[in-house]
Amino acid sequence: MATAKKAPAAKAAPAKRTPNAAFMKPMTPSPTLAAVIGSKPMPRTEVTKKVWEYIKKNKLQDATNKRMINADAKLKDIFKKPQVSMFEMTKLISGHLS
Repeated sequence: MATAKKAPAAKAAPAKRTPNAAFMKPMTPSPTLAAVIGSKPMPRTEVTKKVWEYIKKNKLQDATNKRMINADAKLKDIFKKPQVSMFEMTKLISGHLS
């Protein structure tokens, strides 16, 4: 007995997401965070981008586990410990924004 094949369902185009206003509001970094990313106010998304640029430029990602960040002297002032996960990093950075 032959079964009829169904045509694959057409995928709907994903709706454009609008950024949350809270993420786009410029935040002022603390003096310790400003040493890493600069002192001008910027949105949280931009702060995270700048921190990642700093981490990659200074090769601070752990070689065996890329999800871990090894803190140098500047980042140790922000993180308060020698190594943090990338998920914990964003939480610790938000404490340095106002």
